[in-house]
Amino acid sequence: MSFDGDSHDGFEISLTFRRTIENRIARLERDALSDESLLPQLTNSDHQRRQMRLIDLQRAEARRMRRFLDQSRTRLPRPMIAL
Repeated sequence: MSFDGDSHDGFEISLTFRRTIENRIARLERDALSDESLLPQLTNSDHQRRQMRLIDLQRAEARRMRRFLDQSRTRLPRPMIAL
């Protein structure tokens, strides 16, 4: 959604939230690799198909989260001493 005269500058997120998303991306990518390594052990074609779908979904979610991070800025932490 865009408004007249407004430019889309993305989102501003906290450093903690950015790290949480980055950790989730890493976990999704690790899980996809792990699940992919199990494919040769699956003998049933339906199981293989479902496993491949799971892998595709994990990687798609990681890509979606990366795009979100690419479009966002990290908010600077507040100063520890009041000015």
